Amino acid sequence: MKKQGKDRKFYNRLFVKTCCGFAVLLLLFAVILGAVYMRLYKETTMEGHREQMRVKAESVAKRCSNYFLNGDARGWHEYLILFGEIEKTEVWVISNENAAHPLPSTFALDLQAFASLESFQQSYMDIVNNVFYNIPMARTSFSAAHQVSIVTIGMPVQGINNEVAGCILMNALVENQKEVVDSSWHLIIISGAIALAIAFLTTLLYVRTLSNPILKIRRTALELADGNYEVTTEVKRRDEIGDLAITIDFLSVKLKENEIERRNLDQMRFDFFANVSHELRTPITVVRAYTESLVDGVVTDPEKIRHYYQRMLGECQGMERLVGDLLLLSKMQNPDFTVEKEPVNLVQIFEDLKKRTWAIGKEKNITADVYTELPVVMMLGDYDRLRQMFLVILDNAVKFSPENSVVHIRVTCEEQILVSIRDEGIGISEEEQKYIFEKFYKSRLRQNAKGSGLGLAIAKQIAIKHGGTIELKSEVGKGTEILFTFPEMQEPEA
Repeated sequence: MKKQGKDRKFYNRLFVKTCCGFAVLLLLFAVILGAVYMRLYKETTMEGHREQMRVKAESVAKRCSNYFLNGDARGWHEYLILFGEIEKTEVWVISNENAAHPLPSTFALDLQAFASLESFQQSYMDIVNNVFYNIPMARTSFSAAHQVSIVTIGMPVQGINNEVAGCILMNALVENQKEVVDSSWHLIIISGAIALAIAFLTTLLYVRTLSNPILKIRRTALELADGNYEVTTEVKRRDEIGDLAITIDFLSVKLKENEIERRNLDQMRFDFFANVSHELRTPITVVRAYTESLVDGVVTDPEKIRHYYQRMLGECQGMERLVGDLLLLSKMQNPDFTVEKEPVNLVQIFEDLKKRTWAIGKEKNITADVYTELPVVMMLGDYDRLRQMFLVILDNAVKFSPENSVVHIRVTCEEQILVSIRDEGIGISEEEQKYIFEKFYKSRLRQNAKGSGLGLAIAKQIAIKHGGTIELKSEVGKGTEILFTFPEMQEPEA
């Protein structure tokens, strides 16, 4: 993976892709903006020219109307000459032959004379005809001869009784427009180049703010893949990349915890096999020694032979209990294993165990005191498993209690079922309390010499399978209390 990162093509890098994307977008934006600007500029320029021409044509038409009504042909000609010198605009005056009082030849051209002019265009006839109907006209066209746009304005000349006596036709070249457009494109290209340079620098800074944390996250991921769970991204951002970095750091913590848990499980597995080997080696060694003695005929005394057989039987029974406890604990720890539950009266279980406690505690004169708030406390569970679980606790209570003491059993039921088993024994130190429910854990007290260290682990698993919890409270010299909690059995709905 590291080699692939180093061999990545230049054009596949995030910086190059981002810069190219920004450049393309900026160029498209500049081209579109320039095209829109040129379009608006041309339309605005033409509209301005048309408006200026319309005002001029309207002024000329009014002057022509005044000179015509006053019969001052000479004054009209002088005005046209002066106007042409000042405005440098082509002006034609055309007489409306269909009018009752058309402009005379001293004021205007007739249509035939106008059509014979060298600069005449057929499009002018459409304008003239519309103007004769008192409809002012304006038109923009392109002159191939001049390579510029031409604005043509047609304006009616009011005569006697406000009839249209003639038409003022005015032409004007839209000069310098091409130069302005070319200059504008030149400015757009220069500004686009400057914008590209600025965008490049901005993109460089922006991409570095993106690529640097991504590279840190990548290096962290590679370190995690190599098994280094101590590494962190060290990325502090309040965005999606920051969220990704937090996720990677969280993954690092979880992987570290899982690694520690895996090592603990490996150690527990090692300890488990070591403990099983130790627990089995001693009785097997004893049985083998006694068996060899009997086979070799070393022991001939019938009483000793009987003692050897009893000892061998006791060791075999101990190994049988150990194997049975291991099988039961393995079954309880299987997530797929479920106990078959049915309504069980806990009071009945403890009444039965009270007699059993008296039997196992008879030699030390230990009795059990059972207190229940109700005569019946029902829960869903397996009667035999629950009895076995409570018997493990009571057996330990009797084992570690002094003579002439009492084991206190209390069963209450409020929002949930609470079972308390408290002895008056020697208690358990704080250091030992955190290991008390682990497999094969045994204190060094002589009372534990014959134990397998599996009883409390089995009791805990039985409680869990019944949806309950088990908790230990103990103080050295003052006794130990085991607390169970179980969900109360719900009454069926009516």
